[in-house]
Formats: sequence, C-alpha cells, structure tokens
Amino acid sequence: MESTTRRTENDFHFGRTIGEGSFSTVYVARDLETKKEFAIKVCEKAHIIRERKQEYVTREKAALLNLKNVKGVISLFCTFQSSSKLFFVVTLARNGDLLKYINQCGSMPLECAKFYAGELLVAIEGMHKNNVIHRDLKPENLLLDQKMHLLIADFGSAKILPENYDHLIEQAEIERSRQFDGDDEQSSRPTRRSSFVGTAQYVSPEVLNGDAAHHGSDLFSFGSIIYQMLCGKFAFNADSEYLLFQKILKLQYSFPESFDENAKDLIKKLFKLNPDDRIGSTDPKDLKYESIRKQPFFDGVDFDRLNDTEPPSLPN
Repeated sequence: MESTTRRTENDFHFGRTIGEGSFSTVYVARDLETKKEFAIKVCEKAHIIRERKQEYVTREKAALLNLKNVKGVISLFCTFQSSSKLFFVVTLARNGDLLKYINQCGSMPLECAKFYAGELLVAIEGMHKNNVIHRDLKPENLLLDQKMHLLIADFGSAKILPENYDHLIEQAEIERSRQFDGDDEQSSRPTRRSSFVGTAQYVSPEVLNGDAAHHGSDLFSFGSIIYQMLCGKFAFNADSEYLLFQKILKLQYSFPESFDENAKDLIKKLFKLNPDDRIGSTDPKDLKYESIRKQPFFDGVDFDRLNDTEPPSLPN
C-alpha cells in the first residue's frame, strides 16, 4: 500500500470484527481504491490515555517498523488517526490464530507441530536478528494467513534492544505526540515497564522476576508453545496466579506418557532457569538458531523452504 497521500478511515470499507482487546478492535477492511483487504486495528485514544497505555502503542509501532519484511511477522502498511481513534493497517490473517486449531485438535499431529514450530523458530530468528524481543509469545498471538502459514502479531510488550531503540522510539514518540495532543505531561511521559509483561502460562522465570530483557525469554515461550501444540495443555498451570508463578520459578512441569521423546528433549533444553543455559542462547544473534534447528525434533524440516511449502493439514 504505497501512497504519498495520508490515509483516512474514509479510504476503507470496514467489515466484520475479527478481534477485540482492552482498548482496540480489529476489523477486516477493504481499500476502496485498490480493493485489497487488510486487518485494521482501531484503538480508542481516550481509553489509551485513561489507562496510560501510550507506551504500548508506541512500542508496537516501533517494533513493526523495525521488523518490516521479516518473514513470519505481520506487516504494518500504514497508520493514521482521527480525533478519537488510532488506526493500524496490517496484514490480514484470514485463518485466525493458532490457539483455535490447538483447541479444535486437542493435540496437534506431530508433523503439524514440527511444521509450525519450525515456522515460529524462523520468525523468532528474524525478530532477534533485528534486536526485537517479543516477550508475549503465545498461540493467541500466532496468526495464520490465507495459506495457513504462521505470522507473529501483537508487539505491545516487545523490547527493542539499544542497537535499534533510539531512532525507532524517537520516530514513534514524535508521532505519538501528534496523536495524543492535549494529554497531560504525566500521562504522556513513558513510564517504567512493570516487572511482569506477557501471559502468565508462557512467560520465563526472568520475566517474572523483572530481570533485564533477554533473547532467551522468547525461547522459553517457544518451548511452552511446542508443549501446548503437542498435548493441548499448558506446560505450567495452577489454580492461582501465585501458584502458577511458583511452578514456573521452580520449573515444576511434567510430560504425558505419550509425549514425543524428541520434543521432550528439546523442551527440557528450553526450560532452563538461567536464560544463558537455554539451547540457542549462545548462538550468534545475527545468524540462525542452528543449535535448535539441529535438534532431532526437527529432523526432516527444511527451514529455508518452509514458507514455500504447503502446511500439513490440521484435523477439524
């Protein structure tokens, strides 16, 4: 969607709702000029200001700008605003999120889990190579496009490392000052991120402890997602958030009897308390996670051709 003209909501026909968040709604929308379809995330400015979520919006835009053309990540085509709303025009993932299919299957066939774990790993490599740590990887944030290929979405909790942080945040902050013109100094000032970001069942011990951002945090979540794909359950679960946190901090988890042995071995190597001890954490960040790619779980997976391969069919 290349255009020198600033877009407005009048340039699109808004269709059905495909997602809702605490301060946003996502619609299918058609560009009236090109007839192409997109997903448009519509954010309510008043709610964002009231809940002091400006930083969330800023970070998401900055992360997506940094990840432009990264394989396996949704694309941000443009943003625009009205007096009361912000609009993010992004890739339309026609087949919803991965969680829907995990719930339908109960547990994924091994070949399906290997394929989507492979696509997720390639996308994580692309993020980390571009100095973005997602910090909220979970099946709800893994979308499936028209051809059933995986796309990572929802970068509001992301951490952009210093190599790319300054100019991206500056660019997004300038835009934010225009978007939120009139909110007071206190609410517009970036706030210190709380020690816990992400979704409890998938977060790493260091995220729970509020430690510095680490690439290994996404690798821990990667292990949790593989676990859930293969058995339909959380690796870590409890009756209360406190007990759940304790289980994660103590690495208290177990595998069903029928769990694939190669998957079990990989997950054990990802579920380490110290992020530096996780498989992949010592691999060069500007390359690929070769140590993970070479694990027996991924035998037969051609990582370089995944995006050109027809995904295995998921059972209904």
